Amino acid sequence: MGVFEVRNLTRQSLSGAPFAKAARAILPSWDISLVFVGTRRATHFNRALRGKKYTPNVLAYALGPHHGEVIVCPQIAKTQARLFGLSVPHTTLFLFIHGLLHLKGYRHGTTMEQCERKLLARFASGLNRTYDTTNRYWH
Repeated sequence: MGVFEVRNLTRQSLSGAPFAKAARAILPSWDISLVFVGTRRATHFNRALRGKKYTPNVLAYALGPHHGEVIVCPQIAKTQARLFGLSVPHTTLFLFIHGLLHLKGYRHGTTMEQCERKLLARFASGLNRTYDTTNRYWH
């Protein structure tokens, strides 16, 4: 079982979503860091890591063999939650799952979307709102 660490570099209070359980289930032998950042830092990371100039909702990258980091921007998650009629905790958990699946090797497409739906249903049971992850414009 790998190590799971959360760092919140924002001033926002974040929900107690089951991030550790999801990380252990999806990438059981990995060390995973989940980092929450503001829009300015998210934009900086996106430019540095991917050469993109927009503010991302989630970034995921390997730091080494079986060691990865998922960066989530809560401000973007909050905006997207409203757009898609989801709770912020559901959206944040979805983005984390999305990042973990990229670390596992998944690419965008139907297979990834089906897996995201199943995993979100599995780990969001304690959260307080229904969801629909069929929209392809989340990321």
